[in-house]
Amino acid sequence: MGEDRSVDGLLGLYQDVLKVERGLSANSLAAYGRDLSKLAAFCEEQGIADADGIDRGCLERWILQLHNDGLSERSVGRHISAARGFFKFLVADGWRTDDPAARLRTPRFGRPLPSVLRGDDVTALLAAPDRNTPRGARDGAMLELLYSSGLRVSELCGLKVSDVRRDPPIMMIRGKGDKDRVVPVGEAALDAIFHYLEEGRGVLDKGRGSSWLFIGRPGKPLTRQGFWKNLRNHARRIGITAHVSPHTLRHSFATHLLEGGADLRSVQAMLGHADIATTEIYTHVAGERLHQVHADAHPRGTRDDG
Repeated sequence: MGEDRSVDGLLGLYQDVLKVERGLSANSLAAYGRDLSKLAAFCEEQGIADADGIDRGCLERWILQLHNDGLSERSVGRHISAARGFFKFLVADGWRTDDPAARLRTPRFGRPLPSVLRGDDVTALLAAPDRNTPRGARDGAMLELLYSSGLRVSELCGLKVSDVRRDPPIMMIRGKGDKDRVVPVGEAALDAIFHYLEEGRGVLDKGRGSSWLFIGRPGKPLTRQGFWKNLRNHARRIGITAHVSPHTLRHSFATHLLEGGADLRSVQAMLGHADIATTEIYTHVAGERLHQVHADAHPRGTRDDG
């Protein structure tokens, strides 16, 4: 075991473990790094050079400073979770015999329900791009696929042409933590994708022979930011005033599936959630929406106060 027991040294070692052994994505690694760097900076301010010097009191003072810096409860909770993972690693690898983060309290906060589009808004949004143009064909295919399969925007923009299969109508998606999953693709989405492949993709790629499915600049995939901007423009043009993001269509996909009778485990598999508790939030959304539908449509759905 190495001699470097400094906070910075062991944090670097922990990030190597997260990358190599646990296969975290670059985005997740960056998030852990940002949160734990605040702990390292606080320890330096406190004159604590080695990880051995961090005790429960030090961590509680760090959490208080996070609150005083104006971080939300959700953000503070994420920092605490990162610290717990770090100290579990130190104990498991023999750098420490005790875990000062084991009993830290995570702030309690209500989990916000995801925003979901109504069915008619989804229909209007999917029809918004002019599919007779190369960019419109691309945007239409991306929107159809996002709603059909519930992909994350990073998964959508990272697709290759070789990922598209018509028989059977599925896609193999490389998700968080480099975990593969199979997702079904609806006929409307497949039709939109093949229309784009035939009528739009070659024009956008300008003969570069790129392997990316959804082209932004010749030879390059459309970026997440680029797709987000295009989505907002399409939503604005058809009069959707509510905030719409790629995640809105992912949320709508999951909620509409549950409303249609899909079981929770199937939706979990399609979304690529490691923990079914993450998927369960959609049951609350679907339940609230179905209750409102019943109240609006059933002749005795609302109380008559007259």
